[in-house]
Amino acid sequence: MRNMPRVLVVEDEAAIAELIAVNLRHSGFSPTLVFDAEAARREVEAQVPDLILLDWMLPGESGVSLARSWRQQERTRAVPILMLTARTDEMDKIQGLDAGADDYITKPFSTKELLARIRAALRRRAPLTGDDAVTVGDLSLDTATYRVTFKGAELKVGPTEFKLLHYLMKHVERVHTRGTLLDRVWGDHVFIEERTVDVHIKRLREALGEAGAMIETVRGAGYRLSPAGLRQKQVKTADNPAA
Repeated sequence: MRNMPRVLVVEDEAAIAELIAVNLRHSGFSPTLVFDAEAARREVEAQVPDLILLDWMLPGESGVSLARSWRQQERTRAVPILMLTARTDEMDKIQGLDAGADDYITKPFSTKELLARIRAALRRRAPLTGDDAVTVGDLSLDTATYRVTFKGAELKVGPTEFKLLHYLMKHVERVHTRGTLLDRVWGDHVFIEERTVDVHIKRLREALGEAGAMIETVRGAGYRLSPAGLRQKQVKTADNPAA
């Protein structure tokens, strides 16, 4: 019998949590319900789920704080997190994504949309097919070991950023629109806004540190990965060490 994906539902409104759980069970998932941040931490500590549905407003600690904490831990770094919230302001969405959420779902939402986003998030989490190593300059990525290194030092890169970097490195110097990146990296962008790409590009640059200069913004077009970006930064730094 196929193992059912385990979904941790962190939602303090019992009626909403139960409704989500019923639909998850009917769709082949195994949900676990918790109603506050402390219980969520205990549950994740006991067993890492396949995906987390996380409410923004929780007793004791916000969902944003929880997401940020889980993203900093090795054992939970790759778990997809979908933020559930009544907040609709764009800056709130950006804050949730910056904290480590893979997607942002505003209340009220349809159960069909919720299930579609869950399936899309789990597809994005699936391992890349085949053993594939790619190197651009001093930056290397290996799908077999799920490692990214720069000048021999390992970098901590989140699951979505890993796939985004892999695609950019496989198509070095090529300019990609946000729509293309959504299609190629996310795989199913029906419910995902193009603004999401900008947030993940920002997170990827930060994770890469010095090597982040290789990811260039092409105004009015999109993004590309180019070793020239890093070389230009190194030249500017050498000419102006205080910069």
